[in-house]
Amino acid sequence: MSIDAGLMDRARETGEAVLRVYGWSRPTLSFGRHEAVRGRFDAGHLEREDVGAVRRPTGGRVLMHHREVTYSVTAPAPESERLQESYRGINAILIEALSSIGVDVMAAPVSTPRRPGGAACFAEPAAGELTVNSRKLVGSAQLRERGALLQHGSILLEDDQPRIAELAVQPLTPALPAATLHACLGRAATHHEVSNALRSALALAHGEPAALDADEADRFAAPHRERFSSPEWTWRV
Repeated sequence: MSIDAGLMDRARETGEAVLRVYGWSRPTLSFGRHEAVRGRFDAGHLEREDVGAVRRPTGGRVLMHHREVTYSVTAPAPESERLQESYRGINAILIEALSSIGVDVMAAPVSTPRRPGGAACFAEPAAGELTVNSRKLVGSAQLRERGALLQHGSILLEDDQPRIAELAVQPLTPALPAATLHACLGRAATHHEVSNALRSALALAHGEPAALDADEADRFAAPHRERFSSPEWTWRV
């Protein structure tokens, strides 16, 4: 999370956009920026289950990072650009990438109903999120702040989201079954395959991307590490 927050700073400084694709060292719950989690989850219980916990700088609700592909996009966000415009631009890359491996998706309409008490990111699709047969395949959330944006997203290889309710210490509204690449393709997709598809889609839309220097990313992330590694931030609400 500190790298993604740092890349927002980089977008402000350089005016450049970055698509970052990554995975997790162990199953991890990520909480939305303002999501209330005290009393719903317990840090000790998660550790006993060997499940990590972080709080995102972006909004939205809790999701399980395990057999999925996480992406982040950081870019300048001029005041004249509407949130829907940036969502559409990022969705275009996601749609091209997924189509290239054989998955046709569509954006959930604005009229998508919200399930009362839904507790998890994949409980139902929000308007603009990418779905297959009305089931969410890609969960996304965007933060716009001081002239830059950060969009986080999760593309499910398999559906590990029901485990969220199992890990909660209070009853949560069960999530509807999510779409997965495995179910869509009839075979297991790999992180590497999806990552390559995203890179190719980005190159098609904007030209061959340059690799981000790891030392540069580390420099921008450094001021944010203390906050995102702090239990006070993770469990603050």
